[in-house]
Amino acid sequence: MSQVSIPQQFGITSENIPRSEEYLTLHFSPTAIPRQERWRNYGLSADFLGDYFSTFFPGDENAEQPISRRETIKASISYIANELLENAVKYSDIETDRAIHITLFLYEQEIIFQVVNYANQSRVEKYQSFIQKLLNSDLDDLYVQQLEQSALGSGESNLGMLTMLQDYSAKFGWYFEPVAESPNLTQVKVTVRLGV
Repeated sequence: MSQVSIPQQFGITSENIPRSEEYLTLHFSPTAIPRQERWRNYGLSADFLGDYFSTFFPGDENAEQPISRRETIKASISYIANELLENAVKYSDIETDRAIHITLFLYEQEIIFQVVNYANQSRVEKYQSFIQKLLNSDLDDLYVQQLEQSALGSGESNLGMLTMLQDYSAKFGWYFEPVAESPNLTQVKVTVRLGV
């Protein structure tokens, strides 16, 4: 398949995110240590994002509630940020010298996650193939298929993305834009909206 030279979008719009007074961006630059060897760092970063943004939510006044809203939001942010970072690494071109970015924007009714990474054409095609499958399938059926595939060890499960859609009611948008100065490189921007 030849590289498409026009941007492609799937799911919700990932452009024109409204201005937010509260946002935080983390950059993961390429270093001598390959990104795949730094998995633990991504989990720690996701936990930091969860801790940071949960401070904007008051604790529950009803002490009888077993789980507070703040703790639920913290866990949701940590999980989604970790999954998005892992996908960004998984679908990144390991040869690129471009950073992976994750930004969280806080609004009254939602948190918007935006992750940017750079992928070569074969990884873009693989990712877009799964996105098409995701958008054109019944999520319950696809979840079972991916669980079976994971149990058999036959390919990537993508269970994290399915969990975000099903368990967290996250709304996804994917935007693929070829990089003009690098013919085999595409900027991949994933936007996730999470109601709070």
